[in-house]
Amino acid sequence: MNVKRILHVAGCDKFIPPYIDFINENFSQAKHEFMLSGGMSSGDLKDCANVHLLGKSKSSKLRHYFSIIIKMHKADQVILHGLFNMKIIQILFFNPWLLKKCSWVIWGGDLYTYQLGRHDKKWHVKEFFRRPVIKNIGNLVTYIKGDVDLAREWYGAKGNYQECLMYTSNLYKEYQIPESKVTTMNIQVGNSADPSNNHIEVLEKLLPFRNENINIFVPLSYGQQEHARLVIKKGKEWFGDKFKPLATFMPFEEYLSFLSSIDIAIFNHKRQQAMGNTITLLGLGKTVYLHRETTQWQFFEEKNIKVGDVGNLTTLKLLDTVENITLTKKYFSLENYTQQLRKLFEE
Repeated sequence: MNVKRILHVAGCDKFIPPYIDFINENFSQAKHEFMLSGGMSSGDLKDCANVHLLGKSKSSKLRHYFSIIIKMHKADQVILHGLFNMKIIQILFFNPWLLKKCSWVIWGGDLYTYQLGRHDKKWHVKEFFRRPVIKNIGNLVTYIKGDVDLAREWYGAKGNYQECLMYTSNLYKEYQIPESKVTTMNIQVGNSADPSNNHIEVLEKLLPFRNENINIFVPLSYGQQEHARLVIKKGKEWFGDKFKPLATFMPFEEYLSFLSSIDIAIFNHKRQQAMGNTITLLGLGKTVYLHRETTQWQFFEEKNIKVGDVGNLTTLKLLDTVENITLTKKYFSLENYTQQLRKLFEE
């Protein structure tokens, strides 16, 4: 029996090492191979024969991308984890016959650059290459159908929609919240130092509550540090010691413990983002506020999961979230995720 060859092409973001581990442990019936460019989590990769990391020298980079071209042609299926790398996009642009066996795992920023990117000359050049690639790619992989609808609207994408939770970070996490006698309301604002969090706008909405018993936590460990400094300056100026920036990266278990201490989380992105944080918080029964115009708002509405509207944030009211825990646990389950991946790899 022929073994199916599945090639994964990705940057080494924080989601990728756990994903590789999961695939290697649960899908050994196919031959999975991972071609990775550098990233913040390169140091978390295990030494596996099927994982190849881009080197730093010019010659190693050339060999890496030449190898990708060869492996793409030999593979039965190609999984593209985000469409950020212009070299990969250009390879597909000049080898369009490969697109029908490609699956694009939509990350968000790789789609929303159409709407939110600076429309300068550089953007137009990138879009020249991106448009036909996205239009003709074989499969569109996400669990946010609204993102697929946007890909069809903006790029004329013709690929099949493959519903998939994508990464283990999006799964429901069982966590026993310790009892606490603390009466302070803990508020989380955003999930990174990316300006798309629109931190300042949220902090302005929280100004009427600055004399109440609150703490405001703002994760700023990765993203644009210049923006992080601006947020910290404003936060300290407006809220003093009640403003608590999180400037260092936390290990997973520590971050999970932090999320369990949050009462209200406010994600003011104008696009689909911070879903890992959102899912974990909803699974913990926390109150989450989102921007109404985002595709994840539509997603949660369809799943009957209650979230608040950032635009109507006039009181620090906790939502009734008991049902959210059950619904989140059911959809974002390991069983559902495994079944979705199995279906994707069978395509």
